[in-house]
Amino acid sequence: MMTDVRKIEVLFRGTPAGVIQMDPSSGVCVFEYAKSWLSGGFSLSPTELPLQSGLFYASKDLFGGGFAVFENSMPDGYGLYLLDRLLRRQDTSLKELTPLQRLSIIGTAGMGALSYLPMMPGIGRQNELEDPAELDVLQEEALAVLSEKDAADPSYLYYNSANSGGARPKAAMRSRDGSHWIVKFRHVYDPADIGKEEFLYMQTARECGIDIPRIALVEDRFFAAERFDIGPGGEAMHVLTAAALLKTDFRRQDVDYTNLLALTGYLTQDASQVEQMYRRMVFNLVAVNRDDHANNFSFLCRDGVWSLAPAYDLTYSPKGTNGEHATSLFYDGNPDLQLVLKAGTEIRIPKGRCLEIIREVEDVCGRRLGRILRLTG
Repeated sequence: MMTDVRKIEVLFRGTPAGVIQMDPSSGVCVFEYAKSWLSGGFSLSPTELPLQSGLFYASKDLFGGGFAVFENSMPDGYGLYLLDRLLRRQDTSLKELTPLQRLSIIGTAGMGALSYLPMMPGIGRQNELEDPAELDVLQEEALAVLSEKDAADPSYLYYNSANSGGARPKAAMRSRDGSHWIVKFRHVYDPADIGKEEFLYMQTARECGIDIPRIALVEDRFFAAERFDIGPGGEAMHVLTAAALLKTDFRRQDVDYTNLLALTGYLTQDASQVEQMYRRMVFNLVAVNRDDHANNFSFLCRDGVWSLAPAYDLTYSPKGTNGEHATSLFYDGNPDLQLVLKAGTEIRIPKGRCLEIIREVEDVCGRRLGRILRLTG
């Protein structure tokens, strides 16, 4: 039986930012910024929690009455699966927990700069690998757990996952130079060379002009990317996915690329970053990455200033949702050239520049990847 949690204190890098409680009459979460945060902090989510005094009430319709900005601290996919396996060993499950109980499990162990107190003892701790030799062990353990083998232990995997999202198994790792990385493993349905494939796709994206983090191919098998939620000085960075900022569950797949372009402009007020989002959209279409849901786009906040986070999870994914992209364009899951040009011009990118970006991406992807969808014919 999980401990009942009636109040959660939200911290930003250890500094109190506000308090979340459950409203007994409506059954939803209520948030209020700390007075000290109002005088010197920033909005934790401009689209959900503007920096102002008073109470904020969450919606009944999403996240069990929780706030999108805080639910963003929860893992998804593989991490959520491991967490549920752990909870079932304690005779409970994720679906039985309140939003406050879920946040107390994350405690100080989530990705990004937010942490939550009180922390549920025993589950919220996390670990970073330092020895690459452990990767082979984690890979085998991950395959065993995902194959539902009774003897498989999910705790070892969860404590090394950094509460990261995505479908594929992951582990946090610290390199010899002190930098922090996320290493990916093969899922049971992945080909043996999935790490090399993602490494190639990310290299190709960088050549296409897309901002990506530092990447590596560890032991010539495991794809790794440097964590952008940890700054160069080791400080935790405030990061939110597009899904969190748009207050939607990414599994609903109700986000359109026009939403992402508009969100980028609203948050950053920077035309070059809007163009960067457009370039990422074009890459996903041309390189046939249909797993382009709203959790695969993130934004960083530095001292209250928002910017696009480096791109991630760019790989060959032809299945998507019934053969369509998870993020549509003008509600079309496989948009043509005219819709791609329309999206650019409506966000004030000149048509000629749109065509230039499309052809650049097509040329690089055609040369590096071979299997592409050529928009310009």
